[in-house]
Amino acid sequence: MKQSIRGLLATAFMALLITGCAMQPPSVVDRVPDQDANRLLNQAEQQAPEQAAKTRLEAANILARQGQRESAFDAADAVNESMLSESDRVRWAMLFSELARGLDNPRAVLRATQVLDDELPMQANQQKTLAERQQWARQALDQTPPATASIPELEGVDIRRIAVALPESGPLSSVANAIATAMRRHHGLKGDNVQLNFIDTSQYSLDEVYQRAAQMNAQILIGPIDKEQVTQLEQRNSVPLPTLALNYGNSASNQAPQLLQYGLSAEDEARQAARRAFQDGHRQMSIMVPDNAWGRRVGEAFWNEWQGQGGEITNAVRYDPSSAVANAVKTALNVSGDRARLSNIDALFLLALPEYARQVPPTMDYYYAPNLPIYATSHLHEGRLQARLDKDLNGVMFIDIPWQIPDAAVGGEEALPFYSSYTELRNGSDASMFRLMAMGVDAYELGIRLSDLSALDGMNGSTGILRLSADGRVYRELPWAKFQNGVPSPILIPGLLNDDQ
Repeated sequence: MKQSIRGLLATAFMALLITGCAMQPPSVVDRVPDQDANRLLNQAEQQAPEQAAKTRLEAANILARQGQRESAFDAADAVNESMLSESDRVRWAMLFSELARGLDNPRAVLRATQVLDDELPMQANQQKTLAERQQWARQALDQTPPATASIPELEGVDIRRIAVALPESGPLSSVANAIATAMRRHHGLKGDNVQLNFIDTSQYSLDEVYQRAAQMNAQILIGPIDKEQVTQLEQRNSVPLPTLALNYGNSASNQAPQLLQYGLSAEDEARQAARRAFQDGHRQMSIMVPDNAWGRRVGEAFWNEWQGQGGEITNAVRYDPSSAVANAVKTALNVSGDRARLSNIDALFLLALPEYARQVPPTMDYYYAPNLPIYATSHLHEGRLQARLDKDLNGVMFIDIPWQIPDAAVGGEEALPFYSSYTELRNGSDASMFRLMAMGVDAYELGIRLSDLSALDGMNGSTGILRLSADGRVYRELPWAKFQNGVPSPILIPGLLNDDQ
């Protein structure tokens, strides 16, 4: 199928992420007289949360229809959208994003367009409109001079007492254990005068964690790792103690000034893949992501970044990891008969785990597409040398942390950041946990630098070059490698040296 018309961009990927669509029912606003907007807002103050959200939405619609855009914005801003039905959430998002854009408020637009992250039934034109407004908001924020992140109470202070909040039981305990182990070992090797105290978050609420950290006289808190807890923190006006969370929240922006966020974000990797592919001259992309929530999030991150640069998504496939790879490849490459049709495809973005990923290039060869460039995230790389298995990935370009691809990233192991910790952890760890151990080392290093946030902008870490955004989120820039004879090899930076890719 050919979908190269720019007008179809917004639905090319989103159609895969939304199952079904539904016509909206007639708006209840049509049954309420215009002059009743203020009465509705007064009623909402006395109503239960679900009814109050719906009443405020009705009032906002009335005010917008009357041309009172600022009042309508305030009413829509006061709506707790999580209390609305699915159809009303779409109505709210359409109204609030329109009002916010008219008032030049990109952060409010991002809040409204978060409904795109949920599988809500909506019409194709609504998806397209919301995606366009979301892209406008992101570009507007990119062009806004950033404020300088700061934690005044820590400026010029040596960080010597750190509380680390991680779960010792539950679904995240194995992840937390790898991070904690790396922090302890790195701390021991450094031999600096820092006191580490660990708090088991599986036993305490967030407020109790901060109380215990205060009892320990901690200067900062590292953690939590649970995404929902980080979301709760970033929606607060402040946190009780300067905090380095080990994940990213779900909100469009971080509201708490003393909260920093750092993690191994697959979405970040997807955005970097989009930038790299565009930099390499590609403009028409096919993408393959797994048919699950992870695939949806990462695929959407790639799609938004790619579209924002001016590229086109011509095919987008959500594959079943347990099904035959050929089924997904045939759709991704427009296979007709036994041959790929690549007239509107010049590269492929692949999100896959190793076992699945290794089957993709041979299948592409079978369909006469051996030279189509493939860009991938770190997830297809197990992190240990296994040339025989990984020969099937020859030619695939992927992104990974320096500790996983030292020869490609920095020119050899001895040039790695925190080499002594790398050596100790590498020799005694499970390869599947090694990225998390690198994250633990960087978390420790970020923590002891919170008194000088300028030191975090461009920090050469185990997990990449770390940069601090204005709202306290730490992002990673990762090196690129390409499989050659089953071994990750360097990819040179375009425009600086001859690149044989």
